[in-house]
Amino acid sequence: MLDPLAPDAPVLIAGARVTGRAVLAALSRFGAAPTLCDDDPAMLAPHAADGVATADPAAAIDQIDRYTLVITSPGFQPDTPVLAAAAAAGVPIWGDVELAWRLDAAGHFGPPRRWLVVTGTNGKTTTTSMLHDMLTAGGLRSRLCGNIGDPVLDVLDQPSDVLAVELSSFQLYWAPSLRPEAGVVLNIAEDHLDWHHTMAAYTAAKARVLTGRVAVVGLDDDRAAALRETAPAAVRVGFRLGAPAPGELGVRDGQLIDRAFAEDLPLLPVSSIPVPGPVGVLNTLAAAALARAVDVAPEAIATAISAFRLGRHRCEVVSVVDGITYVDDSKATNPHAAQASVLAYPRVVWLAGGLLKGASLDVEVERIASHLVGAVLFGRDRAEVAEALSRHAPDVPVVHVVTGEDVEMHATGVVSVADVTQVNNEDGQDIGSRVMAAAVAAARGLAKPGDTVLLAPAGASFDQFTGYAARGDAFAAAVRAAVR
Repeated sequence: MLDPLAPDAPVLIAGARVTGRAVLAALSRFGAAPTLCDDDPAMLAPHAADGVATADPAAAIDQIDRYTLVITSPGFQPDTPVLAAAAAAGVPIWGDVELAWRLDAAGHFGPPRRWLVVTGTNGKTTTTSMLHDMLTAGGLRSRLCGNIGDPVLDVLDQPSDVLAVELSSFQLYWAPSLRPEAGVVLNIAEDHLDWHHTMAAYTAAKARVLTGRVAVVGLDDDRAAALRETAPAAVRVGFRLGAPAPGELGVRDGQLIDRAFAEDLPLLPVSSIPVPGPVGVLNTLAAAALARAVDVAPEAIATAISAFRLGRHRCEVVSVVDGITYVDDSKATNPHAAQASVLAYPRVVWLAGGLLKGASLDVEVERIASHLVGAVLFGRDRAEVAEALSRHAPDVPVVHVVTGEDVEMHATGVVSVADVTQVNNEDGQDIGSRVMAAAVAAARGLAKPGDTVLLAPAGASFDQFTGYAARGDAFAAAVRAAVR
């Protein structure tokens, strides 16, 4: 087996940001000779000042034959020039999760942990957080890590029995040898096709969590359910909103029931789940399946859920004014997540837009159409959202929030951000804050008492915001300014 920890092993680290720093710390600890590569000199400079070997991509490509291994940040695609050069030269390429898995499995940090891994298009963070709380309530030393919390590499030197790991499709693509104790695929819908190019490739990456001892899949999702029969795991489990068959977790008579790890075991009442809508039930079932895979008692699962609180920007109620509820679900960064969010409320003015990452919205918009009483669209790909609405919800009034030079839109209404200062009388805002202020003002005009004004964008945020958190914060600030 390739040993990246051999003394003075020449390893190239592609990417000098959060993941790259975690990899650098791990390799340096064991005496390897890492070189840090990034296309931004500013990211390399502080490391070079500390004596770390650095290289720009061109230099790394020229010397690619001297490296025994490349460890990449997960967001880099296989055709990234440095990675393509490594592949052509036969140099192995790992992600940081692959490195963490191999280090842990080899006992470099003590007895190997049991990895419980969560992936899916929608609900990963909530499910992983629920799982961590269940494990802790059950008396296990759990670490929350991966795509949530700290990188896995950063927690391996902390005392733990089990890891609650959220992994994205990118991280899984670069972790081919991962074999978790148990893994779950919650659901699979179009997302990140600009990275994976095909649904088959995206699905194959997700399915890597099903290669350990226990494989869990969401049976109400056709693509995830199809993976159950082909999973190589010794134990294959499903979960559903309906009554469970043997080998499943589900819902019967208002109770979550385990028929996979017990004959017929009640876990907790549906009414105790604090996450609204069917997605909250599904996330709880998935987390419970992984917790039951390591023998967490039902009492601990129920205790964890009764105390569970959603993180920021996940179905977060910002305000209730004049009978209108304003909800921030900025974390809904793909159409599938937005669909789940909208379906939790009966009458919704939907705030949507951003970067769709190659995903189509037709199926999701068709399913949520009966819940929509209005839509306010913003961001680069808002026209694609509008086109889906015109096909599947033609009677829903739509307002576009646009920048001043981009006003020729086919929509029921157009609001230019040039008018925003007249809405909230605040100057000096960045473009994202101004867009969100206009969106909230337009939504107030569409909403009636009993409605929910819901930010569930269905797209990434980086066209107008620094991230989904900044987008959610801008929404909350706009709501507070508009309703006070």
